[in-house]
Amino acid sequence: MDQKFPLSACIITFNEESRIRDCLESVKWVDEIIVVDSLSTDKTVDICREYSDKVYQRAWPGNIDQKNYTMGLAKNDWILSLDADERLSPGLIGEIQDVIRNPGDVPGFFFPRRSFYLGRWICHGEWYPDYQLRLFRRGSGQWQGTNPHGRVVVAGKARYMKHDLYHFNYKNFAHQLRTIDNYSTIFADIMADRGKGFGLFKLLFQPLYKFIKGYFFKRGFLDGLPGFIIATSSAFYIFTKQVKLWERSQNRETKKASEESKR
Repeated sequence: MDQKFPLSACIITFNEESRIRDCLESVKWVDEIIVVDSLSTDKTVDICREYSDKVYQRAWPGNIDQKNYTMGLAKNDWILSLDADERLSPGLIGEIQDVIRNPGDVPGFFFPRRSFYLGRWICHGEWYPDYQLRLFRRGSGQWQGTNPHGRVVVAGKARYMKHDLYHFNYKNFAHQLRTIDNYSTIFADIMADRGKGFGLFKLLFQPLYKFIKGYFFKRGFLDGLPGFIIATSSAFYIFTKQVKLWERSQNRETKKASEESKR
């Protein structure tokens, strides 16, 4: 692709040397690639500099803040926000290019995101189509929500693309378990800081509902054993968040009792 399209690809990274090149290859047709790296210790930054001279390093302030900071460096009217474990499919590239040629008045576009997990593409359950708003006009979109997750919110009604955004989220099951541990800790800390308490109902019933919804209602069983593992691990993630939130509530009560005993 010799023609460069006026589009700013905004990517955040941390120790992604094994996955970032494929992501960058899928956006090398845009005229601006911006990477904000969270002080990687591997070769991530070196690889990124092969594709762009706009590679910056910044300490990690949280997912949402880092992505909004990266967007703020963009020069073009349209922004494409990606993670290092994502890449554009050929069909999606064509759709995006059509939008840049004839943008109309739409503020943004959702992509159906297809994940590759434990050796196969996931086509059912809660992981697909997993629509993500990733293409939007600069100034009309912003990352919002609660860390570690977030979503782009635009002013106006966004439309939907037909072709997939590819997602290679977990390197293996051990990586997934580490992510669950990390994300559930972030969630529990944020909720505890906000004064949110532990919910027994959520602990007892939400994990079960999460499994039933993903595996049966959303037909995750059609994805074979990986579909079962996804439904089970999703339920476990809900369970883990609530247990950690309960731990923090117990710690608050213990600290309070200790302080009162000293009076």
